[in-house]
Amino acid sequence: MSQKVCAWLGAVPYAMGFTDSLISVCMISSLGFCDSSINHFFCDTIALLALSCRKAFGTELVIFILAAFTLLSSLLLITVTYISIISAILRIQSAAGRWKAFSTCASHLTGVTIFYGSLIFTYLQPDNTSSPTQAQVASVFYTIVIPMLNPLIYSLRNKDVKNAFLRVMHGRLFPQQILCVTL
Repeated sequence: MSQKVCAWLGAVPYAMGFTDSLISVCMISSLGFCDSSINHFFCDTIALLALSCRKAFGTELVIFILAAFTLLSSLLLITVTYISIISAILRIQSAAGRWKAFSTCASHLTGVTIFYGSLIFTYLQPDNTSSPTQAQVASVFYTIVIPMLNPLIYSLRNKDVKNAFLRVMHGRLFPQQILCVTL
């Protein structure tokens, strides 16, 4: 990868995120608000749109299009990258090398799938299909649960961590066998 491509891949997400946020903030700040209590864990666009006094279809549409473009373009980039990685892995001669490379990709792909799945569920659905509780659960999922899962997903590739995890799970499922072994 050239320095130019590396710099481009680093700068474009920041530029997209800044532009997306700026447009969203400008659109939402032009709305009138009737209520001041947000029934959400943090000040998200969905929670703010719910406080608007009037129907904000235009604002919702712009925010939906921006979210769709941001999510789907980054997901497309990740998909193209993974196609390239998988084609490179398939050219590896040894089966052990291919297995190791695929297991590395599988853990990352698991995290990406869970993260993007919850984001798409949250931001790319019509407003009338989700309840406030569903939005809250989804937001907790992608802001708290997934970052907590990442160390677990990636550390289970380590043999020592995997063996310790299996011993703990085996001890919880079959506590009598642990007692018999220790005596």
